[in-house]
Amino acid sequence: MLTTQNLFISHSWQYSDTYDDLCKLLDQRSYFDYKNFSVPKDDPVHTNGTDKQLIEAIYNRLKLCHVVLIMGGVYATHSKWINKEILIANQSFSVPKPIIGIRPLGQTNISKAVQENAVEIVNWNTESIVSAIRRNSNA
Repeated sequence: MLTTQNLFISHSWQYSDTYDDLCKLLDQRSYFDYKNFSVPKDDPVHTNGTDKQLIEAIYNRLKLCHVVLIMGGVYATHSKWINKEILIANQSFSVPKPIIGIRPLGQTNISKAVQENAVEIVNWNTESIVSAIRRNSNA
């Protein structure tokens, strides 16, 4: 039986094309089912909420997830929110949420924050990403 993977896909809305491309890769993968618990771009807490409300929204979504995916581009090192997501995933649950870092297509450098916190770093490749999710999922 196919297990649905609950995923939190961490991303910067400034780089939403990469996020959209990752979702398309996962959507098109046969025999892989997932539910995306990421905070939507148009969510009122994202657009009008306070930092505290956004942290709470991230926590509430992360607690339902089996795996956290983080785009490992160097912009992640400077992202206030991606760093908060890493902190929540690592410290807010009795069992930390496994973080999988994804090396952006065509890039060799990866964020230090992602390197230091990921249980695994994979290349931008559907099979690598799906295999890492399955290996590290607590589903």
